[in-house]
Amino acid sequence: MDKKKVLIVDDQNGIRVLLMEVFSSEGYATFQASNGKLALEIVRDEAPDLVLLDMKIPGMDGLEILKHLKAINKEIKVIMMTAYGELDMIKEATDHGALMHFTKPFDIDEMRMAVNMQLRGGESNNWYAVGS
Repeated sequence: MDKKKVLIVDDQNGIRVLLMEVFSSEGYATFQASNGKLALEIVRDEAPDLVLLDMKIPGMDGLEILKHLKAINKEIKVIMMTAYGELDMIKEATDHGALMHFTKPFDIDEMRMAVNMQLRGGESNNWYAVGS
């Protein structure tokens, strides 16, 4: 079975490195981009299954990148990340096909579980703690 591919798009290197490490250790092929132009090239070349996309990126913002991603592949899964609580932008991102969003600083385990759920679906249910 081919490895699922995750693309991390954020202008902050530290966040990209952290997420690359987390998702590589989960068994995904990971790619990173610091701007929209590079992100779109990677989407065309590598066809990632899921994109973690920062809302605020210099040049082309997250919404613009999201629209381009969906134009290239309408099936691509996108999770938005934002450092701000711009509800109008989050709503617009959802209207354009983003699945969910995380506000920075996010809980890395919640992010990991969300990505695993999107990419592995019901394949395994060992990510949930069951209360007694």
